[in-house]
Amino acid sequence: MPSIRILSDRVANQIAAGEVIERPAAVVKELVENSLDAGATRIEVEFRHGGRSYIRVEDNGSGMTKDDALLSLERHATSKLVETADLDRIGTFGFRGEAVPSIASVSHFELQTRPATGPGTEVVINGGKLVHVREAGLAPGTRTTVSHLFNSVPARRKFLKSDTTESAHIIQTVRLYALACPATAFTLVEDGRVLFQSPACTTLADRVAEIFGRQLAADLLPVEMAETGLKLSGLIGKPGVSRATRHEMLMFVNRRPVDSRTLNYALIESYATSLAKGRYPVAVLFLDLDPAAVDVNVHPAKREVRFRSEGTVRGFVIRAVLQALREFGPGREQGAGSREAAEVMPGDPRPAPLEPISVPSAMSQPFRPFIRASLGIEHVPKPPAAASTPAAAIENQKSKIENHAGATRLLGWRFLGSAHGDYALFEAPGGVVVLDRRAAHERVWFERLQDQFARGAVASQRLLFAQPVELDAIASALLLDRLAFLQAHGLEVGEFGRNFFRIEAVPVWLDPADAEMFLRDIIGLMREGRLDEKKAGLANEELARLAAAKAVRLPSSLNEAEALALVAQLFACNQPHTSPAGRPTHFELGKAELARRFQR
Repeated sequence: MPSIRILSDRVANQIAAGEVIERPAAVVKELVENSLDAGATRIEVEFRHGGRSYIRVEDNGSGMTKDDALLSLERHATSKLVETADLDRIGTFGFRGEAVPSIASVSHFELQTRPATGPGTEVVINGGKLVHVREAGLAPGTRTTVSHLFNSVPARRKFLKSDTTESAHIIQTVRLYALACPATAFTLVEDGRVLFQSPACTTLADRVAEIFGRQLAADLLPVEMAETGLKLSGLIGKPGVSRATRHEMLMFVNRRPVDSRTLNYALIESYATSLAKGRYPVAVLFLDLDPAAVDVNVHPAKREVRFRSEGTVRGFVIRAVLQALREFGPGREQGAGSREAAEVMPGDPRPAPLEPISVPSAMSQPFRPFIRASLGIEHVPKPPAAASTPAAAIENQKSKIENHAGATRLLGWRFLGSAHGDYALFEAPGGVVVLDRRAAHERVWFERLQDQFARGAVASQRLLFAQPVELDAIASALLLDRLAFLQAHGLEVGEFGRNFFRIEAVPVWLDPADAEMFLRDIIGLMREGRLDEKKAGLANEELARLAAAKAVRLPSSLNEAEALALVAQLFACNQPHTSPAGRPTHFELGKAELARRFQR
């Protein structure tokens, strides 16, 4: 067994960096927190190539003397704690004293700082080794530059994602702290381009308008409630204003941006009757409570928090949000962000209905092996002529199913009726089949759209009146980089001023009333790095999955011809048994199971 030894400070710092500095966004987070703790009223963040090659954070805070600058590079050096009991009184963002030395150990690190009085200091460290310390002339404040991140630990660099993904994390981080501190001016620059520049704001609503756009800010409701030891304030979306991801559910505890399952689920539960399934609310909520009632030291990067009384906090948040929603009232006008119930203006082109699968296209697809083996099909008979009566239409659909893949003879399904609007019931030789209409439609649309996207054959329709859309500066930058990609998929968007766009054409399958929400959902996928046009196959699959959910508009009633048409189209798919999200499209209760249930 090798002898035991004490790790050098350099190696210990590099190991600590793996816990605290997971990616470039973590560097930005730690440096911005230091700037805010230093009382900065102006912070500028610049980065290049997703932050892996260059990060600069500059502020006009209190700055440091030479001695403090050098001391800040030592592990566990902090001005915010003296003893363990101080953890119950934390009122600052940073306190662990590990971030700066950890960053300096895995990068080329330059620290330039100057207090309000006295000379400035420049400290340069490369991979944990001190290069030089000297005086520097600069305005009061601190400028920290981090370049060649993780070059000294290549194994860590391999785990970084694409520049697009890393950039999205940095953008989200800066946006969170800009919301947490409206009185501080923020500027964010990526690869020489200003993504957003927000002056100091007097209210949270003003900062939200600066970051997200005034159109969304107008669709938010104020939340304000206080109980013993708890206070919740902020803004939430009106009923109907929703997103496809949780990206805009932003939570803060004592001004600290956090990821809390307790708060997230409380918010989602509050909107249970206000939003469609699979949609998430928009919210910027600030929870203030006694620092002793929350543990902010659960995670090395301080992302997660733990409440002393989870149930109390959860119940309080639900009551506060429900009160704000009730005060808004169900009869009031919904915001522009809600397009689900919007009416299409006269003259707007209507989306094409779900077309039944034609026999030639069906015949061009190979029979499934199990169908061929079961039925011994050698040829497909021609369908009967178009029928003009309902009974003839039903027989026509049955014939299409049989001709398509022998599905009726194989499964023996006979339509019985519908249940609860979403389900179709069939009698089968082996029992009873329940079909989820929405899941089935999503599978049909998904494979159809996936094929169109892959072939670049997406038909679009121009709108009679272009739809204006206001986006936040970050979303605008993401969209501008991908306009050609969206146009190739049938969605034509034109720039119409700073952070303003116009939707001029939509795919034929998309209801124009859903165009804005669809565009915002796409931007949500971009922010999460799930819609990278450089990876065309994955991007097409993600977009098709989102589009399929948008394309489905189920009629309230279902007749036999429609039910049989859906079965025909479903069994034409490559994977008819599940929806794009992995949910089953149908299941069968066998005769034996039915007999057991009735104790026969």
